[in-house]
Amino acid sequence: MHSTRRAALALPWALPWALPWALPWAGQALAQQAHWPSRPVRMLIPYPPGGPTDILGRIVAQRLTLDLGQPFVAENRAGAGGSIGAEAVARAAPDGATFLVNASAHVIVPHMVRLPFDAVADFAPVTMIASVPLILVVPVSSPARDVAGLVAWLRQNPAARSYASSSNGGAPHLAGEMFRLQSGLELQHIPYRGSGQALPDVVSGQVSLMFDSMASSADLVRDGRLRALAVSTEERVPAFPNLPTMREAGFPDYEISTWYGIWAPARSAPAIVDAMHQGVAAALRHPETMARLGALGAIPGGQPPESFGRFAARENDRYARLVREAAIRAE
Repeated sequence: MHSTRRAALALPWALPWALPWALPWAGQALAQQAHWPSRPVRMLIPYPPGGPTDILGRIVAQRLTLDLGQPFVAENRAGAGGSIGAEAVARAAPDGATFLVNASAHVIVPHMVRLPFDAVADFAPVTMIASVPLILVVPVSSPARDVAGLVAWLRQNPAARSYASSSNGGAPHLAGEMFRLQSGLELQHIPYRGSGQALPDVVSGQVSLMFDSMASSADLVRDGRLRALAVSTEERVPAFPNLPTMREAGFPDYEISTWYGIWAPARSAPAIVDAMHQGVAAALRHPETMARLGALGAIPGGQPPESFGRFAARENDRYARLVREAAIRAE
């Protein structure tokens, strides 16, 4: 499975839609063919500003606006673990005016709570923006200098056994639960309404640790406001080459990452979905976008809707099993 995963992450660079001759200015023709609405296209982000979904969604919206000559507006619609914004898109007219930008929580939360929509049937998959490693961070005031030291310190200090997450049901939540199960520590999960709200409490030491998307915590680590101990992926990441993986740190079965995608309302015309996919794929190939994503440790996506739909379906099944087997509940 791991070799397949590595191949999948490398795939966008090997397929025709990633060839260098497919330049961003082709997007202007796509915009005309798609007959985008005369009003701005909304890209709903179901979390508050400042988190990784917000950061990546805005990077793409800005590039689409420049490439297509059509306003794409990133709009935060936070609440209920991302379900408020997602429901707004599920109920929106399938006219190319509204899209959802969501993390892998889109296919995790439905296995933890009852939602007023179907995360699969009520959406048309467009494409993945990027996959991003999670990074284990602690306050700089923490005595832990590595994962083994963190586990030892938590064993001696029961009152400090808390971890933050960006939301109930997101990959950071599941990463914390995997750490709890594999370390044997009883940890208290403290969910927030987004990484932007959680990270200040980790920086200040009110919460002992967090598995966060590298997209939102990388700058805090580089600025010395957080200490990074490990990455959650099978292999080390280029953005932090000296940072060990959780497997190297003594957790041989630990591996998880998060990803971010775009969905349209179900029943959207294939021409609309295809035009959005091609616009996003071109935006992800732009050198400026690639540089910004690289600094965040993000691996660009851009696969066609059918491929992204199959991937999301596999992830949906995978997380259903994990939530069930680990008895993970929303808190």
